[in-house]
Amino acid sequence: MKQSYMKGILYALLFAVPAYFLGQRFPIIGGPVFGILLGLLAAGFRRPESFEGGIKFTGKKILQYSIILLGFEMNLFQVLAVGSASFSVMIFTLLAAFAVAYIGGRFLKLERDTAVLIGAGTAICGGSAIAAVAPVIGAKDKDIAFSISTIFLFNVMAVFIFPFLGHLWGLSDMGFGMWAGTAINDTSSVVAAGYSYSAEAGSYATIVKLTRALMIVPVCLVFAFLTARRERRQGGFSLAKIFPWFILWFVVASVVNTAGVLPAALSANLGSLGKFAIILAMSAIGLNTNLKSLVKNGLRPILLGLLCWFVVASVSLIVQHIIGLI
Repeated sequence: MKQSYMKGILYALLFAVPAYFLGQRFPIIGGPVFGILLGLLAAGFRRPESFEGGIKFTGKKILQYSIILLGFEMNLFQVLAVGSASFSVMIFTLLAAFAVAYIGGRFLKLERDTAVLIGAGTAICGGSAIAAVAPVIGAKDKDIAFSISTIFLFNVMAVFIFPFLGHLWGLSDMGFGMWAGTAINDTSSVVAAGYSYSAEAGSYATIVKLTRALMIVPVCLVFAFLTARRERRQGGFSLAKIFPWFILWFVVASVVNTAGVLPAALSANLGSLGKFAIILAMSAIGLNTNLKSLVKNGLRPILLGLLCWFVVASVSLIVQHIIGLI
């Protein structure tokens, strides 16, 4: 890391720290959303040119490092514990989310990267998935801001709507846990909705959600392949440049944690550091985003997010019904 980046990193840190504490105080909203909001508010004020390199580094590279650190929270044995039934639901909801994002994005005339990120956030795990996919496809900061804001809106709505509908339809604890774990985006919202339904539903929903987060790996690899194909056609192909190496390190971190190589407390601290790094990166992304542009084009991403969210929630219930979970 260049010494000249420090000013920009520290400037982003000024917004990341209060965003972190606000996220702790209001976990349903979350630190990354506060980071983007504070960064957006500050983006309208003039800042020294010497800050720009560090801000860009934070929004790109530190974002990738944060995903690697999150791997230290993943336990691959949880994947086996959830079982094949949940994988069926996950695969169908994932495919449905990206299909709707592609078709709906074209219909709404959204930029491709914005649609992809909304699809990824809905299909996998909200902000973490957006943070992982964005560097792979080379998304702009405004695309990340659009998608994070959209996912946040439906995270909050899900906490209130899902338990109400679950009780209305008489879903079992396992059925609701599976539904919440596969159809609600952010982990904090999954936990909040699951445990408001029942302790059993909350525990199962959390395991399903953590397992679903591992879908980041194949999804990033697929988009790396698609991006490589596009760049090859444009004459700028470089496999080493396109390949998401940070995803491989995410897998290594997951294996290290599963094997118990590191003390549990250290792994937990590294995972927490990864979550803070996401807030730091999102603060930098907010600082690089034009608020007027975000407001002007904000309705179409929300419409796409609503469509993806509705389809994923419906597909999760349909697949569960077909395989006999509900």
